Amino acid sequence: QVQLVESGGGLVQAGGSLRLSCAASGRTFSLYAMGWFRQAPGKEREFVAAISWSGGSTYYADSVKGRFTISRDNAKNTVSLQMNSLKPEDTAVYYCAAYRGSAQDMGSMPGNLDYWGQGTQVTVSS
Repeated sequence: QVQLVESGGGLVQAGGSLRLSCAASGRTFSLYAMGWFRQAPGKEREFVAAISWSGGSTYYADSVKGRFTISRDNAKNTVSLQMNSLKPEDTAVYYCAAYRGSAQDMGSMPGNLDYWGQGTQVTVSS
């Protein structure tokens, strides 16, 4: 069992930065690929970024490439999302997810992911 708790959300002006963190419980964190998803009001949840269990491979949605960076610290059971050059369209609830499969598949198979956090709100004002 893995429990995920996100933090770091808030209100920021366009062009600003935020760093989201996801703390995982359990001793098997390093066995999971980890990812971030987001859901804006009235829209479906969408993939943002994923990272392999080792941290050696990362994947991003086209909309955030070059602006967001996903990283993980297996010693601390955390995964982070550094968000730079934020835009109003980045406004959403951001969710952390864990998956025993390949990080490369997380974006296309959100229904198969094993664990989800409760989400943290990110609001970008124009």
